[in-house]
Amino acid sequence: MSAGRFPTLTPETMNAEQKKVADAIQSGPRGSGLRGPFNALLRSPDLCDLVQRVGAYVRFGSSIPAPLNELAICMAGRKWSAQYEFYAHRKLGIEAGLNPAILDAVADGRRPESMSKDEALVYDFANELLSTGQVSDAHYQPVLDRFGERGVMDLVGAVGYYSLVSMVLNVAQVQLPAGETPPLKPL
Repeated sequence: MSAGRFPTLTPETMNAEQKKVADAIQSGPRGSGLRGPFNALLRSPDLCDLVQRVGAYVRFGSSIPAPLNELAICMAGRKWSAQYEFYAHRKLGIEAGLNPAILDAVADGRRPESMSKDEALVYDFANELLSTGQVSDAHYQPVLDRFGERGVMDLVGAVGYYSLVSMVLNVAQVQLPAGETPPLKPL
């Protein structure tokens, strides 16, 4: 994978602050490697550390079930046309149990045709939030009823966090792995 605008940092090229944060990322639930936004974010070690800690919660500690969380994440990637984000989380969504047809529709900017009730709740909530910056009572209340106040905030957190990550990836011009086709076409 090309580093894009930011040369790939190595242990030899990192300063002490960067190494400390890189070690924290790699010893956490993400495992080894500094994939996605982290090579770029390490240019600001304090910001990177805060972002990676929020991300670890949003991805691995959310009260929203993994397939639904991945749906919201992919929707944020689609909103920002973040190729790497959508590419990476499409795979994770399918591994978590999402129907690839749902993610194909999201990639195409369409509302998926066949969704479970929970998938539709998350889709409608995230779609309205990403489209307008607001969520109407019609989309808020069903998510509150199903997932509670924590679930509402965890869903907002996923959309917001992965919007930030998508913007970092886009600004950094993080490339897909060699040979991979960009999953998102212009809308």
